[in-house]
Amino acid sequence: MCSDMVTILLIILPLIAGLILFFLKNEKRVMMLALTACLAELIVLIYCLFHFSPSGGIQFAMQQYWIYSPDVRFSIGLDGISITMVLLTSLIVPLVILTGFRRQVRNPGAFYGLILLMQSAMVGVFTSFNAVLFYVFWELALIPMYFIILLWGGENRKSITLKFFIYTLSGSLLMLTGFIYIYLSAAGSHSFELSGFYHHSIDRGTQSWLFWLLLAGFAVKMPLFPFHTWQPDTYTVAPAQGSMLLAALMSKMGIYGAMRWLIPVLPAGVAEWKNVVIILAITGIIYGSVIAFRQKDMKRIIAYSSLSHIGLMAAGLFSGYLVALQGTLFMVFAHGIIVTGLFYISDIIEKQTGTRMIDQLGGIRNHAPVLAGFFMIIMLGSIGLPLTNGFIGEFLIFTGLFQYKLIFAALAGITIISGAVYLLNMYQKTMLGNENKLTASIIEIGTSEKIVLFILSAIIIITGLFPQLILDIGSSAVHGIVELTSGSL
Repeated sequence: MCSDMVTILLIILPLIAGLILFFLKNEKRVMMLALTACLAELIVLIYCLFHFSPSGGIQFAMQQYWIYSPDVRFSIGLDGISITMVLLTSLIVPLVILTGFRRQVRNPGAFYGLILLMQSAMVGVFTSFNAVLFYVFWELALIPMYFIILLWGGENRKSITLKFFIYTLSGSLLMLTGFIYIYLSAAGSHSFELSGFYHHSIDRGTQSWLFWLLLAGFAVKMPLFPFHTWQPDTYTVAPAQGSMLLAALMSKMGIYGAMRWLIPVLPAGVAEWKNVVIILAITGIIYGSVIAFRQKDMKRIIAYSSLSHIGLMAAGLFSGYLVALQGTLFMVFAHGIIVTGLFYISDIIEKQTGTRMIDQLGGIRNHAPVLAGFFMIIMLGSIGLPLTNGFIGEFLIFTGLFQYKLIFAALAGITIISGAVYLLNMYQKTMLGNENKLTASIIEIGTSEKIVLFILSAIIIITGLFPQLILDIGSSAVHGIVELTSGSL
C-alpha cells in the first residue's frame, strides 16, 4: 500500500460508503455496508499502526496545493496524537453501527450515511496539518450530527439542536478569525501550515487576546464550563447513537484541537491564562458532579458525569506537565470507550422498560445478569477503579496537577469521590433492589448487544492492565508539544 495514500484512504472510505448508503432502502443492506466500511477502515488503521514509528514524527503524509493564493494546502498525515484519535474513532463508529442491529430506525440509509460522513470529517480533523483544512473538516463534522439530532432526536429537538448549532458555529468562526490573524501576522512568507504556525513570532500581548479566539472554538466543542450549556440537553435529546458519538468523539475534538492548535501555537497566551482555564475546568468538575447527584434520568447523569471528566482532561492539558498531557491523551481514549458503553446500556434499559428514570427501575440483575455484569465493569472504569483504563488517565493527570499546584489537584479530586457515589447509586437503583412492573418483563440482552459490551469491557480491562499499548503511541508527539512550549508555560 502506497504510504502517502493511506491517510487519504482513511478519509475517503467512510465518505464514499456514507454517500452510497443514502441511495439504499433495504435496512439489512444498509447495516451490512455500513459495518463493512467501518471494519475496512479499522483494517487500514491497523495497517498504519503496524507500520507506524512513534518517534518518527508525521507519517503517511500527503501534501497537495489546494489554493495557491493564499497558500492553502491539502496537508494530512499521522503522528502519535493523530493516530490515537483515529484509533478511537475507528473503534467507536463500528460499535455504534453494531448497536443498531435489532433496532429499527426510520430511513436507515440516511441515518447511517450521516454517521459515516461524520466519521470521515472527524478523521479529517485529526489528520489535518493545515489550519484552513482543519477548519473545513471541523465544520463538516458538525453538519451530520446536526441532522442526526434534528431528524431522529427526542422532544424539543428543534430548539435544542438550533442552540447546539449556534454555539458550535459561533465558536468555530472565532477560531477561524484567530487562524487568519496568525496567518497574516507572520513575517515574510505567509502559511497556514501547522509547522509555520509553530514558528510564527507573535508578541505576548497579541497572544493574550488571540488565545481566547482559539479557545472559544475548542471550549464549546469540549465543552468547558461555562461554554457547556448546550451539552446536557443535546446529549439527552439525541438518539442513542448520536449521544455516543457526541460524548465519545465530538467532545474529544475540542481537547485535540487545544492540544494541537492552541497550546504550542500560543504558548505565551496559554502561560498568561492557563490558571483561569484550569479554574474553569475544576469548576466544571464540581458543577457536573453536583448536578449529576440531583438527576433521575440516566442519560442526564451520564451527560453531567462526562462534563466532569472533560473538566479533568482540560485541567491536565493546561497544566503543561508532560505526564498530565500524556494522561489527557490516554483519558481521551479511555473516556471515549467508557461513555459509549454507559450510553448504550442506558439505551438498552430504555428500549426494554420504556424509561430511563432510575427511581422507576430496580432488580434488572434478576432478569439480565450479563447486562448487569457488563454495566459493573464499565461503571467501575468510569469511576477510575485500578486495573481499568479510567484509572490510568486520572492517575497521570493528578500526578501532573500535583506537580503544578496542590490545590488544583485536591479540588479536581472531587470528581473521583463524587463520581463513585452517583454512579454506584445509579447502578444500585437500576440493577439491584426489588423489581417492579417495568422491570419484571425485562429479558437478557441479545448476541449483538453482548458483542458490543464485551468489546468495550475488554478494551477497558486490557488497556487498564497494559496502558503502554496506548501511551507508547503518542508519547513522542506529546513530548514534542511540551518542548515547543518550554520556556513559556
